[in-house]
Amino acid sequence: MRPNLHPYQCATALAVLLSGCAVGPSYQRPATVDVSAFKEAEGWVPAAPADALERGPWWSLFNDPLLDQLAARVEVSNQNVAAAVAAYAQARALVREQRAGLFPVVTLDGGGTRSHSSSSSSGSGSGGRTGNSYQLSIGGNWEPDVWGRLGRAVEGAKAGAEASAADLASARLSAQGELAINYLSLRQTDAQKALLTTTIEGFQRSLEITQNRYSAGIAAKTDVLQAQTQLANAQADDAGLQRQRAQLEHAIAVLVGVAPGNFTLAPAAWSPVAPEVPVGVPSTLLQRRPDIAAAERRVAIANEQIGIAKSAYYPSLSLGASSGFGASRVADLFNASSSVWSLGLSAAQVLFNAGATGARVEARQAAHAQAVAQYRQTVLSAFQGVEDQLAATRVLQTQQDLRRQASTAADQVEQQVLNRYRSGQVSFTEVITAQATALNARRALVQAMADRQTTAVALIQSLGGGWQMGK
Repeated sequence: MRPNLHPYQCATALAVLLSGCAVGPSYQRPATVDVSAFKEAEGWVPAAPADALERGPWWSLFNDPLLDQLAARVEVSNQNVAAAVAAYAQARALVREQRAGLFPVVTLDGGGTRSHSSSSSSGSGSGGRTGNSYQLSIGGNWEPDVWGRLGRAVEGAKAGAEASAADLASARLSAQGELAINYLSLRQTDAQKALLTTTIEGFQRSLEITQNRYSAGIAAKTDVLQAQTQLANAQADDAGLQRQRAQLEHAIAVLVGVAPGNFTLAPAAWSPVAPEVPVGVPSTLLQRRPDIAAAERRVAIANEQIGIAKSAYYPSLSLGASSGFGASRVADLFNASSSVWSLGLSAAQVLFNAGATGARVEARQAAHAQAVAQYRQTVLSAFQGVEDQLAATRVLQTQQDLRRQASTAADQVEQQVLNRYRSGQVSFTEVITAQATALNARRALVQAMADRQTTAVALIQSLGGGWQMGK
């Protein structure tokens, strides 16, 4: 007995049999450096990129409700993030477009014509025949993915969409990190201005003391001039902080998608909270770096391109079929006697192109090698970033303690020297020196606390966006 197989079943079976003929290398994630632990933090281990874990609102670690509100606005209003969202949507649409190439294309054609032919036997232009012609047909065309070219294009597009998703996560993390740094810097500027305001008030009192002593003939004119110089310099520094604060406010406005002229942040108390890195941070945190995930996905794209290029060495096949009707009258269009059909198979093979196919394969292989190198460099840079910020975190903690000690001692010296000046025991030059030293020590302490905050943000970014585990 001969099995009775439908043509569609035969085509499906042929496609299944030929699907194992895909050419090109199978993808393997490139190996990276083998690092058992971070140098600057015991107990941390490296990990391969895997960007599927939720980061959570890491900026809430700084305990600032206004920062929380601004960070939420970045998510929906930042234009760089909006561009990355659009790029991701485009990449997803490309996946659907490439996947559609795996299926047949079905078309419906119809038409009607009216034509006239003159009769040569009549000898005049008035003779001849006029007639109508109508056609209606449905056809299909399918290119079986014999060598895996279409499948690799789909896989490449999927990897591209995943890379675009990682780019979106990078854009969000970058914008959120920049916002946090600018906001914390603005609050640090507010603290510096408050410090200078208090200092300027003290300098004004010192100027009054020297003027009174000068009027009483106890102090020299130079004491008054020195006090005036010190006060003017402090006021000039305060004006510079105003300019710096305005620039930070403008930058924050752009990050949240608002024109700087329509955005204002009122001065507020600064909370110098610097989150501590918990001992034994999970190794999965480094996996969540979106730039590593994007670089790895681009290696996968380059790998699929090699297979697509190699498929050009083999013939391309195409199946086509159509069925329809043709008649001179619409009423006769669907008669069985007017039906027509066709079924065909076409194949094409390049015999000579002067080595162009081989050159394309070599170019794709070189692009793959480049993507691998870029991926490995991204991983190395990620390790460097974490090491740098861990070292900075440890050193800045020590510096802050020392700056606080120095500021406390300088304040005591300033008060003692000022008291001795009032009693006429020291010159005003010593007062100027003590006050300048105390001011510098206070500002250095504020800067050290601010550096710890910005370093914490940089460490969070180096870790891929926070220390909480996925929720």
